[in-house]
Amino acid sequence: MKTQVAIIGAGPSGLLLGQLLLRLGIPNVILEAKSAAHVLGRIRAGVLEQGTADLLREAGAGERMDREGHVHEGITLAFDGRQQRIDLKRLSGGKSMLVYGQTEVTRDLMAQREAAGGMTIYEAQDVQPRGFLGDRPRIDFMREGEHFTLECVYIAGCDGFHGVCRQSVPAAALRCFERVYPFGWLGILSRTPPASPELIYANHERGFALCSMRSDMLSRYYVQCTLEDKVADWSDERFWEELKRRLPPAVATTLVTGPSIEKSIAPLRSFVAEPMKFGRLFLAGDAAHIVPPTGAKGLNLAASDVRTLYQVLKIRYGQGREDVLDRYSDTCLRRIWKAERFSWWMTSLLHRLDDDPFSRRIQLADLDYYTGSVAGRTTIAENYVGLPYEEIT
Repeated sequence: MKTQVAIIGAGPSGLLLGQLLLRLGIPNVILEAKSAAHVLGRIRAGVLEQGTADLLREAGAGERMDREGHVHEGITLAFDGRQQRIDLKRLSGGKSMLVYGQTEVTRDLMAQREAAGGMTIYEAQDVQPRGFLGDRPRIDFMREGEHFTLECVYIAGCDGFHGVCRQSVPAAALRCFERVYPFGWLGILSRTPPASPELIYANHERGFALCSMRSDMLSRYYVQCTLEDKVADWSDERFWEELKRRLPPAVATTLVTGPSIEKSIAPLRSFVAEPMKFGRLFLAGDAAHIVPPTGAKGLNLAASDVRTLYQVLKIRYGQGREDVLDRYSDTCLRRIWKAERFSWWMTSLLHRLDDDPFSRRIQLADLDYYTGSVAGRTTIAENYVGLPYEEIT
């Protein structure tokens, strides 16, 4: 088997890259360890930066998103008995966010790839990228007991934090930075109307809470929990009671509750691997970095990587310039570290960090300052909607 670009991972970043390349006429094959049903079953983020939404439109996968997605022009920070709205659109020069579930993004990209005749090989086992430090990269894999080799010119590692691509890089060539947070998020999905038309981020002495949504009748809620907590410890009744305690009374009294249709606990971490290019192997998305979900940056940062890789490959195939490939890693990392900083700051600002009353007072002072200052609100808005992309020419 031969192709130009081999993409490992059929999540949204791999599918998005594959679709963008197909529209340029650049052949590519996607390898995925799990089944298509398993990939669609992953419950993930659903808040898209305007740049991410624009990229999905460029890939031809924006029609349903534009029809069913919910434009959000602001968010609310709740703390110390107050609610402060951050006017994202006004403070960021006209940008907004779009609420549209990652599952739906994946579904749309899968449909577009099938319609375009792109090849995706699901349930590919023992995937091994080889030769990427030289000029003849290939991927060996097994499927249904048979061995295959996929020869290619470039490899895109879009296979997530636990994927094989980063693990295949020589350890001496990689530098990793990590911070693991001493708490997690307990999240539920329920077929109930959202608590608010826009997201509410709550700082409470009992811990963080978030009110989000996927549609007019599909809500996503989170509460901060310990790393020792188990999903089985949290009945629906206990979750709703705890969520109400952490929300402003005006929101809690009108909250519509119902049976959860999904419930899970996610630990929080910050992680960056440098560099993101090794010969002809490019890391993208969670394969290279993880952010806490507090700043709504995970999927959006992956899309940013894909956009940069798409740009350099477009120049490589359109102009025959290989020098541009060496700009991929540094370009991505400049934006990644700014997003890491914002996600870390939001996490530190909104979560219960310890039992120290001094820390609590500092948080409230920080929130009071940033929400009470036009400059502070602008800083939040500019980072939340996504900093500008860096163009490559």
